[in-house]
Amino acid sequence: MAGTEIEMPAWGGDGDFCITVTKPYHGVRIDKLLSQQREELSRSYIQKLIEEGRVFVGGRTVKAGFKVGEGQEIQIFLPPPEELSVEPENIPLDILYEDADVILINKGKDMVVHPAAGHYSGTLVNALLYHCKGNLSGINGVLRPGIVHRIDRNTTGVIVACKNDKAHQSLSEQLKVHSITRKYDALVYGSFHEAEGRVEGAIGRHPVDRKKMAINEKNGKPAVTNYTVLENFGTSYAHVACRLETGRTHQIRVHMSHIHHPLLGDDVYGPAKNPFHLQGQALHASVLGFLHPSSGKYVEFTAPLPTYFTALMEKLRDRS
Repeated sequence: MAGTEIEMPAWGGDGDFCITVTKPYHGVRIDKLLSQQREELSRSYIQKLIEEGRVFVGGRTVKAGFKVGEGQEIQIFLPPPEELSVEPENIPLDILYEDADVILINKGKDMVVHPAAGHYSGTLVNALLYHCKGNLSGINGVLRPGIVHRIDRNTTGVIVACKNDKAHQSLSEQLKVHSITRKYDALVYGSFHEAEGRVEGAIGRHPVDRKKMAINEKNGKPAVTNYTVLENFGTSYAHVACRLETGRTHQIRVHMSHIHHPLLGDDVYGPAKNPFHLQGQALHASVLGFLHPSSGKYVEFTAPLPTYFTALMEKLRDRS
């Protein structure tokens, strides 16, 4: 499929990012390739960029169905970010710890971490802007001030936000090298014979359902989850502690489902039936530890199990 030769765009330069097509991607549609290589960009958004003439292959604009060839250079020019206003909101926060650099929150269920389509209010960011009086790191922009990492909407537990760029850079680097301690409690289907285990499997976008993640050794990123069985509830359920060596999207949910122990309440990676009428997966971020950005000393914070979690464990014990 031939492209159209046009003058390179006024927003110029070498593009916001460039990709050289490698052999495994020879003959793949360009929109599919880009969505796999840039997970933060949805396929529909990439198609929009292509339609706007912001994607170039060898100096030519192309269609979304264009099939790339090995060695071709792809340039992508992102539009300037939209100016969005995120308002501070007086939302109660369960603060575990706070100083001039960081604030640790025990996030409740059904709270979105940062604004996104359909959730521009009521988020953790809205609450932090009010509580911190705007004193949050600016590295992640107006929509995610202070946010270094995230946990899913229906996952409870400890999350850290940074009040300045120095702290943000320090924690981001620790996340990058996987030196931060992250432990989770999960309630899963099925009992275990072994006391502990390790799940290794690269995680990437699901090849069919783009809203899901999946074990994807070809296009995914390396991921490792260690688990310890804390309690078996008969033969049907178990309470496990998971320790992350990496931090991929939906990592615990994908890995536990992969070994046939999906999380209770997880209707994405587990059974559609929800016998306990849970609001999302039974997953709690219990421990977060890192080197403090100012003192350099290791600090660790614990969020107690939420009431719904402990009540559910009692139900499981009664059934076993």
